[in-house]
Amino acid sequence: MSRIYIFTGKGGVGKSSVAAAHAYKSAKEGKKTLLVSTDMAHNLGDLFEHKLGKEAEEVLPNLSLYEIDPEYVMQNDFAYIVDYIGRLLSDAGGMSISDLGMIPGMEELFSLLKIADIYKEETYERIIVDCAPTGETLSLLKFPELLSWYMEKLFPIGKIGVRLLAPVSKAVFKVEMPNKTAMNDIEKIYLKLAELQELLKDRDVSSIRIVTTPEKMVVEETKRNYMYMNLYDFNVDGLYINRILPADIGNEFFDRWIVLQREYIDTLKECFSALPICEIPWYDEEVRGEAAIRRIADNVLADKEVFGKRIIKDRESFTQNEKGYQLEVFAPCADKADIDLYQASTDIVIKIGNFKRNIPLPNSLRSYNVTSAKLEDGRLRIQFEQEK
Repeated sequence: MSRIYIFTGKGGVGKSSVAAAHAYKSAKEGKKTLLVSTDMAHNLGDLFEHKLGKEAEEVLPNLSLYEIDPEYVMQNDFAYIVDYIGRLLSDAGGMSISDLGMIPGMEELFSLLKIADIYKEETYERIIVDCAPTGETLSLLKFPELLSWYMEKLFPIGKIGVRLLAPVSKAVFKVEMPNKTAMNDIEKIYLKLAELQELLKDRDVSSIRIVTTPEKMVVEETKRNYMYMNLYDFNVDGLYINRILPADIGNEFFDRWIVLQREYIDTLKECFSALPICEIPWYDEEVRGEAAIRRIADNVLADKEVFGKRIIKDRESFTQNEKGYQLEVFAPCADKADIDLYQASTDIVIKIGNFKRNIPLPNSLRSYNVTSAKLEDGRLRIQFEQEK
């Protein structure tokens, strides 16, 4: 079975070089490896000093690079989805298919769908993903679940609406209701989204790895990133602290920086104690070309089992207790003051900072209400009790 390793982190922390070192090590182990970038500011070609095109290209034995062009992927791999959405947009507001990429989340969605298709082809044993900066990565990963949630809510209405509203919809609402063929297309899209969501959250397949540097602002964003990833129940299984100054640098100018870095490294180790942590030194040359990438792979990753399954146990779960049921969501580094939650119909809605997640409730809990919620030891515990 292939595995997917997704590298994320704040912009400028060295995600691409860390991901590239893993891809290089994987290829040297004899594993057919694909290093793919979903960041619109691609730099894999620059890293390996190789001009890349629209498709994956092998640059070293067992190692291929692929810089995804979402617009190209939309038109060449998912034409049936683009065609249907394009027709819908045209009827709704005069938009054309060329405007599809302007819809928030669309480019990210098609990038993920392409990665899922590559995974299913089983051409590569390891797929290593160099993602965009933190905020864009979070949008990328949560989009399939969010869109699937909306489609689940709309499906029952849609199937009835096709029959009842089709004669009047175009005249009244200026939108053409999907016919039976189009509904099949919608179902195809929904199924692909469901498969994608299942793939990204399968702990036997996908791993999220966070790259950071020992700086105050970066450390704080890394903690929030970890919290949000766990809110959405992704398998975060590694932390990489990059650009660590050597303790024996022998220059007074850097003495204070070394002390500050050590303080931030200690903070990161305390917050991420549940994860394997890898420390990467700040090298005396820019990371560019095979020799520089090999240096990281040989110096830092050589003696580490970085491709093994690291299934972190902490994840959301429903358990029965004497009062009813309890939902536990792993929310490391969360602040109680930033958490808001409420029950909305068949979902529990959890909002932490600027991110919100709808967790569907099992049918057995539809007659239960939230009676309490506590944040303890990085875990949000929500109690459900039956209406009396």
